[in-house]
Amino acid sequence: MKTLADADRPREKLERVGPDALGDNELVALVLGSGQRNRGALDLANGLLSAVGGLHRLTRSSRDALCRVPGVGAAQAARLLAAVELGRRTLLQPPAQRPQLRSPRETAAYLLPRFSARPVEHFGLVLLDVRSRVIRTALLSVGTIDATTVHPREVFREATAASASSVVLFHNHPSGDPSPSPDDVRLTARLVRAGEVMGIEVIDHLILADHRYYSFRESGGLAAIEP
Repeated sequence: MKTLADADRPREKLERVGPDALGDNELVALVLGSGQRNRGALDLANGLLSAVGGLHRLTRSSRDALCRVPGVGAAQAARLLAAVELGRRTLLQPPAQRPQLRSPRETAAYLLPRFSARPVEHFGLVLLDVRSRVIRTALLSVGTIDATTVHPREVFREATAASASSVVLFHNHPSGDPSPSPDDVRLTARLVRAGEVMGIEVIDHLILADHRYYSFRESGGLAAIEP
């Protein structure tokens, strides 16, 4: 690999143009991770593909067969087999159905079992795509018995990283009363306005308490904030 220009090395090339632009040998070289003293990972990958009969035959190779290829150790063979199996599973296993949260009631049903009974305040957000399907849930802050702290940059850093179209804010009240405090109202207004600037809509803020919840959207609280 040392004879290649930096930009042409598989890892740097992947970072620059993405995995689709890499050849089979370059992808195998990345999985191998390293070569030998006088033989780089790319040369080793070329030799391995030649020895097993190409990429298609690689998917049918055993650990012992891979270890018989000069320069391929047990750890490298294990990495290759793991990479092949991961690829196989993506084809065999259907993607899990992501929940679609179209109303405060549906969002509350999703969040209450997870966060309503926590002994201290937890603040987080549900990241949603353009069809209101859950991308993931991010927990941003764990507070004391009656307070938690969060900053807009933390909220929208998570949302931007996930390419979220919108977010639902949430936190729990350990007291068991989901009624919003003045601080809750101020924080909600701050984050709604920050979302307008970022182009990521804050569609609700739910306060969770045991089996009950308070929704700013259901109560009309967001309407007073939005322009």
